[in-house]
Amino acid sequence: MIKVEWLYWLVGAVFIAMAAQMALDRGNPRRHGSAAFWGLLGASFVYGTRVADKSAPAAPLGVAVLAMICLAGFGFTGRGTSTAAAPEQRAASAARLGNRLFIPALALPLVALACGTLLKGVHLGGGGRVLLQTGSETLLGLGIGTVVALGLGLLLTRERNPAVALRSGRGLLEAMGWALLLPQLLAVLGSIFQSAGVGTQVGKLTTHFLPDGSKYAAVAVYCLGMALFTIIMGNAFAAFPVMTAAIGWPILVTQLHGSPAVVLAVGMLAGFCGTLVTPMAANFNLVPAALLELRDQYGPIKAQAPTAGALLVCNIAIMSFFAF
Repeated sequence: MIKVEWLYWLVGAVFIAMAAQMALDRGNPRRHGSAAFWGLLGASFVYGTRVADKSAPAAPLGVAVLAMICLAGFGFTGRGTSTAAAPEQRAASAARLGNRLFIPALALPLVALACGTLLKGVHLGGGGRVLLQTGSETLLGLGIGTVVALGLGLLLTRERNPAVALRSGRGLLEAMGWALLLPQLLAVLGSIFQSAGVGTQVGKLTTHFLPDGSKYAAVAVYCLGMALFTIIMGNAFAAFPVMTAAIGWPILVTQLHGSPAVVLAVGMLAGFCGTLVTPMAANFNLVPAALLELRDQYGPIKAQAPTAGALLVCNIAIMSFFAF
């Protein structure tokens, strides 16, 4: 049986290998801090599997996270010598390969889909053991698809040295920096807020100030709250349980008898309006700016802000007219 912990070990090994490359890069004045940051992340993937099965204490993992926060927060990480090909070389390679460049990118989701559907529940021989660990078929498919895509990429580019992919990946990793981890950290923050009862407290404040029976005011507060909490937390999925527990379900659905499907779906869309205008949503806004080497790292946010505002107004109108 292929276990999901093997995938975590592989991811951790890749981070550790890249950290070793960073430590040897004399062109990076902050190579030791960068190597420590990504090395700790890689070690956390490996050690975390033992914490998950309760065979090791969680305290060292927490210490590693705090150390990573200090390394990134105090500016001990940075970019090293560029390992990417020159723009002219990239353009020439793209022109030569053409649409074949999409083959590795398309192979990844196709393999993940096959593992999550066709290979789900497939058994090995007559021993009753499944091929892929139950409940993790899609995640394992993503990992297997990544390996398949890597192989196809090396084949298409006629590259015989897999270390080239590792060096290129390291360049992307350094370009994105610590912001790469923001989505995961913010998703956890949403769970913490929900467990701490933030949604309940926000709901009490809202019901105190909202006029009784005013559905339009409640809709506006819910949608604006979803956008605002998403801006703060950087993730609409993290903001959703807080604002839905505060306003969406108890007021719009229970008290005002709104359609749950419309209220919750449009509420999530309102949160996505906040995603477009916050640097906290690093994977949508800061990372593309770094990868495209834009002069203004907030360029995507500035370009998306008018669309976000217009969509937020439309979401408020849609919920007001179609949810009741």
